[in-house]
Amino acid sequence: MSSETIQLNKIKQSKPQADLVEVTYYTDPLCCWSWAFEQEWQRLKLLLNGRMKWRYCMGGLLPAWEHFQDIENIVSRPVQMGPVWMHVAAVTGVPIQHTLWVTDPPASSYPACYAVKCAELQSDVAGERCLSLLRRACMLEGKNIAKETVLLEIAAELEKDAAIDFNLPQFKADMKSSTALELLRKDLDEVASLRIHRFPTLVIKRVQHPSLLIKGFHSAAAIMEIAEL
Repeated sequence: MSSETIQLNKIKQSKPQADLVEVTYYTDPLCCWSWAFEQEWQRLKLLLNGRMKWRYCMGGLLPAWEHFQDIENIVSRPVQMGPVWMHVAAVTGVPIQHTLWVTDPPASSYPACYAVKCAELQSDVAGERCLSLLRRACMLEGKNIAKETVLLEIAAELEKDAAIDFNLPQFKADMKSSTALELLRKDLDEVASLRIHRFPTLVIKRVQHPSLLIKGFHSAAAIMEIAEL
């Protein structure tokens, strides 16, 4: 039996089911650190199996290059983002297609954030899967997820997934409606109100515990320890 399985069994034995953990995951499809965090995020969900509810809040990392400046990483132009992705890949060991920022740089992360909200209108599962496919498309396949053609390709892939009840025509209609746009605006307002400028960020809530905000990349084990889960 693996150490992770032993730890999971201990958690199940020591924590009552009533001890629900609610997590809001603030992220963005174009966030390389969120892509690197994906494995740890899945591990965290496994460790808190049956005890955790989660939702995704889109961060709007890149509104447009005209309005973007990352002072910490000295990034104000697309070509300067490539070295940041290279650094994250080197530090975490997670493959990242950094040449995207030279060959076909996304003009904004808003279209991809919007696509996630459109998928969420059909189900939370569809929204989560859409986010995952968007990450893979840009981080592994070097696709420009700011382009509508790429977003529709991903939506078509979603429709082919038998495990998800997803309707492509409905997605296309939602892309032209104001409903998903309002959801995205609420996400962006929430991010702004909490002054979150770094992704991934988790807000963890439990009954009789103060809300806990954890910024940046952490292992699942570190999150469990920080949040005393």
